[in-house]
Amino acid sequence: MLKKISVGIDVGTYQIKVIITELVKQSDGKRIPKIIGKGLFKSNGLRHGYIINKNEVTSSIFQAIKEAEEQAGIKVKKAFISIGGISLEGIHIKNKTIITRVDNEITQIDLDNISTENEKNPLLLNKKIISTIPIEYKIDNKRVFGDPVGMKGNKLELQALYVTCLEQHLYDLIQSIEDLDIEIEDIHASPIAGSFVTLTKTQKIAGCVLANLGAETVSIIVFENNIPISLEVFPTGSTDITNNIALELKIPLNEAEKIKHGIVTSTIYPRKKLEEIVESQLDVIFKLIEAHLKKINRNALLPAGIIISGGGSGITTIKDLAEVSLNIPSRIANINFVSGSNNIVQDSTWAVSYGLCLMGLTINQDVERKNFIKTLLNQVKKWITQFFV
Repeated sequence: MLKKISVGIDVGTYQIKVIITELVKQSDGKRIPKIIGKGLFKSNGLRHGYIINKNEVTSSIFQAIKEAEEQAGIKVKKAFISIGGISLEGIHIKNKTIITRVDNEITQIDLDNISTENEKNPLLLNKKIISTIPIEYKIDNKRVFGDPVGMKGNKLELQALYVTCLEQHLYDLIQSIEDLDIEIEDIHASPIAGSFVTLTKTQKIAGCVLANLGAETVSIIVFENNIPISLEVFPTGSTDITNNIALELKIPLNEAEKIKHGIVTSTIYPRKKLEEIVESQLDVIFKLIEAHLKKINRNALLPAGIIISGGGSGITTIKDLAEVSLNIPSRIANINFVSGSNNIVQDSTWAVSYGLCLMGLTINQDVERKNFIKTLLNQVKKWITQFFV
């Protein structure tokens, strides 16, 4: 029997992380994902998620893959890829269409018509759609839940979240992977891949925000009723905290990084001053998140609160500061491993690459999605993510 292997490559602003998983059959006959290899390497050639030197990025990805391959004892030939950075954006678009059939029954043609109209919106100019997520359907101004196909009415309305990125960013990422002779099976937005393994269904139904504090960016994705309703990326990150500590305390960057995470060093400094430096920068980050939540009318209205992941989540005071700043519950993210699987990755910084692996193992890859990458490489056309249904 052929092995079922899934590879996830997370091209982060600080590190490239690669995880290789295999579906392993247990004694009870169940198959569970087992991590058989992982690798990481510093992200060279990137700035705020943008590829500024493709050769350096390709080399960094190669080094991370090489480490994972040596652990797993296999050669990576294809993989699922994440895309992030400040060019990633969630755009809300709403549109209406008149039902085409004489008997007023809604068909797939009506859904296709309204989706086509949405994609003509000027907000999508110069952007490529990574995912299209239906948020709300209305038939004759009344909200309906689930798939409206088969229902009857005169007018259909769709509000959707379009997860997009800049065309050049997408091209550069694809080329960096393909230069290594690796086939791209699919591409997912980093916040979506991370949420796949850090959030529970209960949290996503109640309402929550997952905030990933990376080195140079902070990405957030808001869930409600088990679907993502908003996505945003801010051009700031935990590196800004490190830089401020180094400047204020007049110490090397490597010392500042250790102090930021509460590691004891030989540096002597006023504890109160350090707290003020860290809190000041975190306050900037949480104000950005709060402003976005106000914009979408979810400020202080997410019962499951904020879940913090990424390298910045290791800052000792971040949980308490988040609760005070946002007035919602706060916790540090953990990876929700499949029961019985191994957990050789210990923190949420691996969530995106692991999430990509599980999505690859569990999502049915139909013909349309399989053909996406081939189409994308030639014409950069859209594709639709359907795993939220």
